[in-house]
Amino acid sequence: MGRVYDATWGRVFTAWYGLAMRMVDESGLRETRREVLAGASGRTLEIGSGTGANLYLYPSQVDELVLTDPDPHMQKALRHKLREQARPNTELVQAPAEKLPFEDSSFDCVACTMVLCTVPNPAEALAEAARVLKPGGRFLFLEHVRAEDPRVASWQDRLERPWRFLADGCHCNRDTVATIAASPLTLERVEQGQMPKSPPIVRPLATGRARLSA
Repeated sequence: MGRVYDATWGRVFTAWYGLAMRMVDESGLRETRREVLAGASGRTLEIGSGTGANLYLYPSQVDELVLTDPDPHMQKALRHKLREQARPNTELVQAPAEKLPFEDSSFDCVACTMVLCTVPNPAEALAEAARVLKPGGRFLFLEHVRAEDPRVASWQDRLERPWRFLADGCHCNRDTVATIAASPLTLERVEQGQMPKSPPIVRPLATGRARLSA
């Protein structure tokens, strides 16, 4: 029963997630994604590509794009999107963020949007991102994060468990910026914002970039 349930829930969640993110993107998040990804160039890796919300937002400076996600249902949706509108020099790889099947120092840029809230071990995921980056390579991120307002943060803590169940593993109270700062990457810029059309516990947003020291 477990496998049947997982497969069924995986399909349902993928469809729901794609619809929900499309609504949020159309309310303004897509432009924020585009601004973050404008810093990508060269051989670029996207961790946790989901259903492909970022697929056509990368600038022309990206000459090779590798998309990863561990979820087979997300991968299926993304393959369908690529068949409808192909993007040149794009590869899909099914892999978890904590165990990337790539050589050391093999990417100019790593991008991560709305992912570090969900990965089981974000510190390991960031260590892997640093491992596959070339010296001086960029790490670009857009994540919903722990609120700076203590009252909202308190609600994030209270509702973290039920939200995690409903949102397929999403931790609404993670201090992701602090986790990036503690990683092998060096933070260069962080901007705070809000995710449109979203519940208050996942509304606080952080965007920015970090770099692997040369």
